[in-house]
Amino acid sequence: MQSTTEGQNLNSVDIDLKSTSEIVRIFHEEDRKAMEAVEAESEAIADAIELCVAAFRTGGRLFYVGAGTSGRLGVLDASECPPTFSTSPEMVQGIIAGGDIALRRSVEGEEDKPDSGMRAVRERHLTSQDVLVGIASSGRTPYVIGALKEAHTIGATTIFLCCVSPPEELKSWVTHFITPIVGPEIIAGSTRLKAGTATKLVLNMLTTVSMIKLGKVYNNLMVDVHASNTKLVARSVRIVQAVTGVDAAVAEAALARADGRAKLAIVMLAKGLNPTDANTLLEKHGGFLRQILD
Repeated sequence: MQSTTEGQNLNSVDIDLKSTSEIVRIFHEEDRKAMEAVEAESEAIADAIELCVAAFRTGGRLFYVGAGTSGRLGVLDASECPPTFSTSPEMVQGIIAGGDIALRRSVEGEEDKPDSGMRAVRERHLTSQDVLVGIASSGRTPYVIGALKEAHTIGATTIFLCCVSPPEELKSWVTHFITPIVGPEIIAGSTRLKAGTATKLVLNMLTTVSMIKLGKVYNNLMVDVHASNTKLVARSVRIVQAVTGVDAAVAEAALARADGRAKLAIVMLAKGLNPTDANTLLEKHGGFLRQILD
């Protein structure tokens, strides 16, 4: 049976005959459908986030597994967590069929090998505390299905993110489904378009909301940012200023004493503590700045 991601989109028939402005309009119309499809899965996304948070709180990890665009988006989301939230690189990991070389160019045939997906899971030493999110727009990528099956066998929580109604047989070994049905692509089968957009939106929420629930955001500020470059150092200064009301020079000095940790610098300034005592207070409250400041 042909997947809806492979169907022909009636809204883009004869697109090669249309003006540039007309094509852009079609893109806007179709991208709105991707947004609506993700919104329709709000409850499923929220439930998946709770599964991730529960895993993180018991020392578990989150793994994304995908091929092609799906794999690249998973690796992208995972790689953004350490600088944004100061997580360890092991906490959220992206696995792509074909390995890192597939981030830049297609590795033909790897996505068709379920055994490779199973092996990738074993190599990461998944446990029953972990969560594995298989990403496959078409709902049938063998590499992803192999990874999900292996994770299920290990006892990990399994989540399947796809843009079609999933095959019935998957339901016996997938814990949870997220299925934004985006419909046929503007260019038939090009799932880097609407399906890719929907996937990115979902992954944004899985990690970001999880990190909020783990206390890595105060108000709407990334107080656990890892200041690893000039831009992020300047952002850290602004964050410390926004929360404590001090001037830039005081914020910079506190950050220097806190080894660049904005959250620690905030506690030091707000409570008049040295770095050691401020860190002890943070640990006492599980890293939740709100509990200390309110």
